[in-house]
Amino acid sequence: MLDIKFVRENKEAVKENIKKKFQDEKLPLVEEVIKIDEEKRTFQVEGDNLRQERNETSSEIGALMREGKKEEAEGKKARVVEINKRLEEIEAKETELSASLKEKMMMIPQMVDDSVPIGKDDSENVEIEKFGEPVVPDFEIPYHADIIMKLNGLDKESAGRTSGNGFYYLMGDVARLSTAMINYARDYMIEQGFIYCIPPFMIRSDVVNGVMSFAEMDAMMYKIEGEDLFLIGTSEHSMIGKFKGQIMNQAELPITMTSYSPCFRKEVGAHGIEERGIYRVHQFEKQEMIVICDPKDSMDWYNKMWQYTVDIFRNLDIPVRTLECCTGDLADLKVKSCDVEAWSPRQQKYFEVGSCSTLGDAQARRLGIRIKGENGNYFAHTLNNTVLASTRALIAFLENNVNEDGSVNIPKALQPYMGGLKVIIPKQK
Repeated sequence: MLDIKFVRENKEAVKENIKKKFQDEKLPLVEEVIKIDEEKRTFQVEGDNLRQERNETSSEIGALMREGKKEEAEGKKARVVEINKRLEEIEAKETELSASLKEKMMMIPQMVDDSVPIGKDDSENVEIEKFGEPVVPDFEIPYHADIIMKLNGLDKESAGRTSGNGFYYLMGDVARLSTAMINYARDYMIEQGFIYCIPPFMIRSDVVNGVMSFAEMDAMMYKIEGEDLFLIGTSEHSMIGKFKGQIMNQAELPITMTSYSPCFRKEVGAHGIEERGIYRVHQFEKQEMIVICDPKDSMDWYNKMWQYTVDIFRNLDIPVRTLECCTGDLADLKVKSCDVEAWSPRQQKYFEVGSCSTLGDAQARRLGIRIKGENGNYFAHTLNNTVLASTRALIAFLENNVNEDGSVNIPKALQPYMGGLKVIIPKQK
């Protein structure tokens, strides 16, 4: 959410930013919020003047009573009654206008960084760099579900009976492998100095509204019926929410945390939710990282964070690349974002396995996360990045480490988490 003062003083820049994001339908919001803000400030001035008059009149009443001028004092009292009545009307109007202003301001997208390429959607994202050589072996790589089935590692039929489409059972060595990857990612981030945390898996609506846009919430979040609670779609939401309403000293920053959680997503409008694989599902596990820092440090942290994900995948013998997300592919709260994509030797192309974003002060402004500075308080910057998401990382791992006979090699980084196992042998021919 932008500062209304910034919108007033940079109206055309805010409109241009909306155009860059190809959201022209939101252009009228700029004039609307300026008009509402002007009306609100007019009431504020009137209210301040009336409060001053009330204070002065109250003092006069006391003096008049001491002088025995009761009739004149009663007239002043009547004026105080009038002022109080008008103040009630003004305060009600201010409350109404504040709510309307906040609602509309939350729909205006955050100002994107000047370095973000302009484009309509993810098809216009720009490749930044490749890490590792994308190899296509001289044998056909099976579909990931078939690789897992040969290892007796997947049961979607039973999950369909218990939970419906978009759910799955991971079994045996494959389940162990999935957990091993998450645990390795956790330990890697701890080695980088991040504090490990297991957060709440449900959050209240005020936190949801603080960390994401309305459109994202509708498409992603499962609501708990009859309660003001939502299942998290990613642990960054509860991690950032942990600091709601907090004022931190500069000396405490940066706050760097890595968190484990299951993630629950509706995947509204998603195609392939009934597929036999695990690429797009309603539930998965994830290791996440978040940073809360001083604004001057946010871009440095952004570049460190995506590099951590790249390093983890390379340590798992998975080639990856990074893509700069264009303006039309940025969620409304994001200032800059890049995707990490893993190489799929079966499809002979890359696919998304993680995303790193800096949100500037958007979440901090919504949630009231501030820094206590020498010259007053100011809003922190927040960042998040996928360390490793279980299902997509598992797909990338299996495709890049499977052998022609269906066995799967375990790289050195994961062997301690697999009890020293170096290869998973197929259970089926």
